[in-house]
Amino acid sequence: MLFRLSEVYKSFGAQDVLRGASLQINPGEHVGLVGRNGAGKTTIFRLVTREETPDSGEVVRARGLKLGLLTQHVHFEAGSTVHESALAAFGRLQSIEHQMHELEHRMGEAGADLENVLARYSDLQHEYEREGGFEYSAKAEAILQGLGFDKETWPMETEKLSGGQQNRLGLARLLLSEPDILLLDEPTNHLDVNAVEWLEEFLQSYPSGFVIISHDRYFLDRACRRIVEIENGRATSYTGNYSDYLVEREEQREIQQRAYDNQQRLIAKTEEFIRRNLAGQKTKQAKSRRTMLQRLDRVEAVRGDQASGDFRMQDIERAGTHVLTVTEAAIGFPDKTLATDISLILRRGECLGVIGPNGSGKTTFVRTILGMLPSLSGEVRWGAKVQTGYYAQQLEDLDERNEIIMELRRVAPSLATTGELRSFLAKFLFFGDDVYKHVRDLSGGEKGRLALAKLIYSGVNVLVLDEPTNHLDIPSREALEEALEAYEGTIITISHDRYFLDRVATQILALDGAGLAEHYNGDYTEYHDWRAARLKGETNEDVLAPDGVHRKSARGVSADESRTGKGKSVPPALAGGSRRDKRKSVPPAAAGGSQRVRIVKKPRDPETIESEISQLEKQLADLSVEMARPEVARDISKLVKTNDDYQRAEARLAELMNEWERAETTSSSSKR
Repeated sequence: MLFRLSEVYKSFGAQDVLRGASLQINPGEHVGLVGRNGAGKTTIFRLVTREETPDSGEVVRARGLKLGLLTQHVHFEAGSTVHESALAAFGRLQSIEHQMHELEHRMGEAGADLENVLARYSDLQHEYEREGGFEYSAKAEAILQGLGFDKETWPMETEKLSGGQQNRLGLARLLLSEPDILLLDEPTNHLDVNAVEWLEEFLQSYPSGFVIISHDRYFLDRACRRIVEIENGRATSYTGNYSDYLVEREEQREIQQRAYDNQQRLIAKTEEFIRRNLAGQKTKQAKSRRTMLQRLDRVEAVRGDQASGDFRMQDIERAGTHVLTVTEAAIGFPDKTLATDISLILRRGECLGVIGPNGSGKTTFVRTILGMLPSLSGEVRWGAKVQTGYYAQQLEDLDERNEIIMELRRVAPSLATTGELRSFLAKFLFFGDDVYKHVRDLSGGEKGRLALAKLIYSGVNVLVLDEPTNHLDIPSREALEEALEAYEGTIITISHDRYFLDRVATQILALDGAGLAEHYNGDYTEYHDWRAARLKGETNEDVLAPDGVHRKSARGVSADESRTGKGKSVPPALAGGSRRDKRKSVPPAAAGGSQRVRIVKKPRDPETIESEISQLEKQLADLSVEMARPEVARDISKLVKTNDDYQRAEARLAELMNEWERAETTSSSSKR
């Protein structure tokens, strides 16, 4: 046992944070600590480090326990460099080195105590070797490079580092100190994807134990073998990583709810027996059962999830099929090019995820396609009827002087009533008098929710999101993901949240920070696996897709085949029919590949085609529900038939989309 909390209660003013929380961490355990913002995760760290004391209950630490805590504010010795600060974690070894150097000087003085000097030097040399003295410098350099500190930065004084760099250096120093237990509070903050992946691999083989507070679910999946959830002031432990926890939590909730329902039926029957027999011939039995009820350990009902925000989108106007076309674009500034040769086509209903190291040009790319910055070369072209809405990472579109409700009114129709605005804000957890708070007084999470509320209320059909999950806890991220999966428009999002990208992205644009850009059709995991296979030499060379866009090929499957499901043993429709799967299974006609052209003797008007499209989309939704029914899933003949119906309807929808696009173009030309 490293530390243990037993029936701990902790309040801050009128707010009860922990209400009987019990938790034990043992040597070598890799634990993820999850829960809503304000649930008490950081409070547990502060109790373990003795920065706080419990109101009641017990916090026990193993004798001589060496704790390593990652704090949000780190301090370094004045004038020290990056390299020196990292090596400071090996203070004992550096002290031995200093003593050995002094003894080496004394050896040159042929004095009478030479034998004692040699003996002392030999003892220190053995201790130095035993404690890893010959490896510690290389270990420090490997960790520095893994966390994004190139050799050029090592001589830099720590005072000149940015806040994010200082936090990364603090993490490096902490990892090098090798404590008995690491307490890491949001360790992936300020890390780019490469550094996060390095940290995951480092922690997977880390011999000592650690407890991590993180909103990065992909990180929790890869690094942790146990999840502890803090909810309603209590701690519940689950074996496995984050994905295992989600499954086990639902199973435990179902078991608890069944136990609660059974107990409630027992209580009702017993109370009825007591009522009928307390004054009758069976009064003794009635009194006995009443005593039994009084002593009964009551099972709690499963509490419904607390509100996470309702991010469902407003109705939007349909854009053209080709929403965004980028051809051989270069982005950056006159004195610095960040990326070149960016080519991609984004269609209606698709989602482009933009990834890359800090400073690689992700935000510059977004601002370039929005026209806020000029492209250095190439072409950026938006399609017909496109309406863009931009969510900036720094939330710079918010006016700090405004009240919340006045900030929403900036994008509201002039006839919108206060009641309508308040009702809409309630979906984003702004209740009652909260709507009269000033923006400047909001937390980061509250500002993020307000910025999303403004964007969604505006009803645009293209969402451009720069790190939308920053400041959101996991339940709020999940609510946002569900809304984006159901969104009928097109999405372009910058994100470090790989779990988020797996749920919503259908394409990945990866910028490497050295000027190169890579475009891939698929979600983050598919891109990650393809890239890893390519580095091992297991993939084909680059391929040119039928629509002329430069794409990569994974495992011998072309980019368009990967997106449509061709070459796979199971069609995408059989995988569950989620919004993400529907986006990823764009049929060949819509994907720009070879297709049969449906000949129409007399062009129909766009409104007629839209009506048929609407009916087909409803049919596809009904078929998705049908395939998800257990009785259909268990009957292979029914499943295959339903899937065939789905594929035919989807192919017909692709033809109608093309017909609608041509009709729209013809209609626009005739009007001109």
